[in-house]
Amino acid sequence: MSNIFTIVLFGLGIQLSFAQVRLNKNEAQKFREQAMLTATNTNSIVSEFTQYKRISFLNNEIITIGNLVFKSPNTVKWEYTSPYQYSIVFKNDKMYINDGGDKSNIDISSNRMFKSLNNLIISSINGNMFDDNRYTISYFKLNGNYLVKFLPKEKKCLILLQPLNLFSIKKLMMLLK
Repeated sequence: MSNIFTIVLFGLGIQLSFAQVRLNKNEAQKFREQAMLTATNTNSIVSEFTQYKRISFLNNEIITIGNLVFKSPNTVKWEYTSPYQYSIVFKNDKMYINDGGDKSNIDISSNRMFKSLNNLIISSINGNMFDDNRYTISYFKLNGNYLVKFLPKEKKCLILLQPLNLFSIKKLMMLLK
């Protein structure tokens, strides 16, 4: 019984690794155009998220739940609701932080790292990230949806961000069109 279970898991692992198919140049261009058209017509986004973090010195992954709110042209609120209360709002070159009731703000116009993080978030929402020379970008189909992988070229960014994966649900893009 144990051997059958192992074979099934091994087969499932192989199937998942082949489930992601690289888009050819024309398909990637068509996806970019569709994503940018959708982004141009988007004034606001409200989304719940679940974030899974793996940290090398911890045995278990950290799971956080929250909300992402975007309002055109450049306001973003990233809010964690569980297991703790924490929010960051980027607006007009300011970053507003609410850490469980302790509030502070930072002028990000003079802080390269925070300004870069703000630009990354805004660019990923408004579709301008696809022409960013700071990343090696790869496009894939995955279970009928799209997966875009952004690999930072700068080693400093790679340490902070790791590869960024952007999932796009095909049906949602069609509905927003």
